[in-house]
Amino acid sequence: MSGTGFWLDRPTFITGATGLVGCWLVRRLLDEGADVVCLVRDWVPQSELVRGSWLEKVKVARGDVQDQVLLERVLGEYEVNTVIHLAAQTIVTIANRNPVSTLESNIRGTWALLESCRRSPTVKQIVLASSDKAYGDHDVLPYTEAAPLRGSHPYDVSKSCADLIAQSYAETYGLPVAITRCGNFYGGGDLNWNRIVPGTIRSVFRNQRPVIRSDGQYVRDYFYVEDGAAVYMLLAERLASDANLRGEAFNFSNEIQVTVLEIVERILSLMNSDIKPDVRNEASNEIRHQYLSAAKARKVMDWQPLFTLDEGLLKTIEWYREFLRAS
Repeated sequence: MSGTGFWLDRPTFITGATGLVGCWLVRRLLDEGADVVCLVRDWVPQSELVRGSWLEKVKVARGDVQDQVLLERVLGEYEVNTVIHLAAQTIVTIANRNPVSTLESNIRGTWALLESCRRSPTVKQIVLASSDKAYGDHDVLPYTEAAPLRGSHPYDVSKSCADLIAQSYAETYGLPVAITRCGNFYGGGDLNWNRIVPGTIRSVFRNQRPVIRSDGQYVRDYFYVEDGAAVYMLLAERLASDANLRGEAFNFSNEIQVTVLEIVERILSLMNSDIKPDVRNEASNEIRHQYLSAAKARKVMDWQPLFTLDEGLLKTIEWYREFLRAS
């Protein structure tokens, strides 16, 4: 519990609630006493939100984030104060294979939500999930919030566009929206097994070689999901008390450079496994080297991550141990 009382009985609307970050965010909001409304498109029985019976404790609106009429109805009927927009198609390989559905979900879904918020007088804070991928590929590292948004490939472009649309609504209409740009989320509850962290952990538990699609040398930011849930709530609280944060974007990161091969080897070490990864060097249309500076968040919000990389990985490994045993 934060002890601030900010979330107690606060009508809070979450899109993407059944996703990795959404599950942990809903749990955290319920712990704080929030009145949570979730937008759910697909029924995913293995989602942590369903498995943990958290969905039974919230209001559920069924539908797609692109449905502006639905969004306006939900915001109005539930008198929503705070909106946290997480809904997106988040898998790079799927975006490369199915660009149109990704662009529709990530771009159209964003403007539909923001326009609905603009037309809903009870909405006072909006936190929108962008991504480190919104920056595209830059030579100057680490990325700061001043770096231009110039995605090149479908997923990156979708996040660049959504980010700019949010900034536009803040600038043009004074919409109280702030933006997060986080690294690659990992943690218990991620059922996208082609992602490197859950895929590696599951492979080790099955005594199989973990697959690395790339050459293993791609550098990424890895950000633990419980840290992610905490920063969305922190930013919403700060937005409520500081109008100068409207339209502002913040990087959130542990600020360490880790290659894909290093993250796999770290997981293997923490699981006491001597299995060798299967490095396939098949990846394409992905940014080679990316990591973020979180100096702005540290300065403006006195923020720091709650978990180190190893602490997050250990908690993640334990979650999958229980999940796979139950399965």
